Amino acid sequence: MKSIFAKVKAWLQSLSFRTGVIVLLCCIPFYILSFAQMLLPISVTAKGVLWTILFGLAKTCQYGGLTILGVEGYKRLKAMLKKK
Repeated sequence: MKSIFAKVKAWLQSLSFRTGVIVLLCCIPFYILSFAQMLLPISVTAKGVLWTILFGLAKTCQYGGLTILGVEGYKRLKAMLKKK
């Protein structure tokens, strides 16, 4: 019996290259928001909770996007960025 993580990984790897790029790019606003929320006039506890949630979402998008892309997708994306 496959573990839950293996099933999720297999499902993510079955998604398209475009989906992987979109998910990977979603981590950028979450990283920005995770640190920008420190400027809000709210309690330190609320800031800590917001940072944990937003930074966690950023990491989830980052690792999910990399899992979707895989090694070949990463090489393809890197080659596309070098051309521009």
